Amino acid sequence: MTIAELQEDRVVEAVYAVKAKRKLRTRGGASYLALELVDPTGKIDARVWSDVELLDGRFAEGDAVRVLGRVERFRDRLQLDVRSLEASDVDPGSLTPAARRDTEELKGFLEFLLAEVSHPGLAETVRAVLADAPLEARAATPDAHHSYAGGLLEHTVAVATVCRETAQLHPRLRSELVLAAAILHDAGRTMELGHGPAFTPTDEGRLLGHVHLGVRLVEEHAEGLSATQLAELLHCIAAHHDARAARTAEAAVLYHANQLDAGAATLPTG
Repeated sequence: MTIAELQEDRVVEAVYAVKAKRKLRTRGGASYLALELVDPTGKIDARVWSDVELLDGRFAEGDAVRVLGRVERFRDRLQLDVRSLEASDVDPGSLTPAARRDTEELKGFLEFLLAEVSHPGLAETVRAVLADAPLEARAATPDAHHSYAGGLLEHTVAVATVCRETAQLHPRLRSELVLAAAILHDAGRTMELGHGPAFTPTDEGRLLGHVHLGVRLVEEHAEGLSATQLAELLHCIAAHHDARAARTAEAAVLYHANQLDAGAATLPTG
């Protein structure tokens, strides 16, 4: 039974992947496991209340597990009360939630956006980075927006599209700069996060973060750019999470486009 098919008060036995695992204590001091389980159709929180020490040693974060439990409702959300759990030999990667849009369609649209960057140095730099850091299998974040395989590609296309449209509305913007920066703004995520289902931060990612890693990645692959052009591109990428740090209109546009897509993907509607 897939996660999308789960219903309250149903007993379920199925194989899911463990995206997150924490060992916690109740107010009374008893140990329990708080899990986030995923499959290609979605995710669900799960709790292990009994035989905690025994079951804890059977699996790790990122593993595939066979779960027997009952679906309950807690704070208006479904939750799985786990009765039994054991490791499975199913490939955890096959259970990773996938992008909501067709990957090949997204890759084609990214190529369309890149084709509009006619500046040879910017275009070559973007192509060099993407060749070394492909986006399609990665998540944009470990547990916030676009946190599924292909989410990084989906988010990148959305942010670059918003930047492209904004540049058409405001001809004073250097459209090729903001578009190149938008395509590369989260390239550092490919070094910050591991593969699904857990998308656990790498050692570099945990210590340096995706912004620093992205700047370094672009510096290593810069082609045909003057020192000023490279600095402008790096500034946009470096400031895309900090509106106060933006010193150019292009950097400000990228910051707001990034915020817009993240919010549209996560905040409640209507």
